[in-house]
Amino acid sequence: MRHKAWRVHYLLSDRHSFGKGNEMRLGKDLLNKPIISVTDGRNLGAVKDIYLDSQLAQITGIYTGSEGLVRRKHFMIPSESVVIFGIDVILVKNRDVIVQEDERPEAVAWVRLSKLKGRQVDTSGGTKVATIGDIIMGEDGQITGFSLSKVYVEGPVAERGRIQREAMLDPGNEDGLMTIDLTKAEGSQTGDSGGEDTAVTTPPETEDKTDNPPSDAPADEVDTLSK
Repeated sequence: MRHKAWRVHYLLSDRHSFGKGNEMRLGKDLLNKPIISVTDGRNLGAVKDIYLDSQLAQITGIYTGSEGLVRRKHFMIPSESVVIFGIDVILVKNRDVIVQEDERPEAVAWVRLSKLKGRQVDTSGGTKVATIGDIIMGEDGQITGFSLSKVYVEGPVAERGRIQREAMLDPGNEDGLMTIDLTKAEGSQTGDSGGEDTAVTTPPETEDKTDNPPSDAPADEVDTLSK
């Protein structure tokens, strides 16, 4: 028991806190991580998938798996029972945090990360921009942006391979098509820390240096200039 208590204390240190530092955190970094109770150090299983709220703003739970052949039961851990989304493990409050999915009616509106991956991203005008590859996480499980698996446009979005969540106009839960503001997506991007936006400097428009006379010049002056 002393060994387990020491291990939990070690995992609670800042060095093992998920979302600390400058490294970008992705949803896939949580998958297959062991889930440990902080009260007794018991291993409760592993992360099979992640639940996101309907607006793709926050992790709402951890999917731990299912059982049964005829009537399958799906099990989860609500995010309020999570102590830390750790780098090595996920720490939860106690051994009794796992519940059935149907015990949380609001879970019907939640989105699984596995279902979000591959979702098409378009502009409101119908331009195909990209497809979602993963979520980018900040501290405490908030979603700050999305990494992209495929990009169909040129420019800053293609160069970075990610967009910040603030550029999202519609998550696309009904039609499976996320809509974004491309101008906002190109203007700033989620930084590697997962929480800050880095401004993108756009090059100035190329100045037209053609030696044309001013449009408001008198007709005879225009004729003279053209000669």
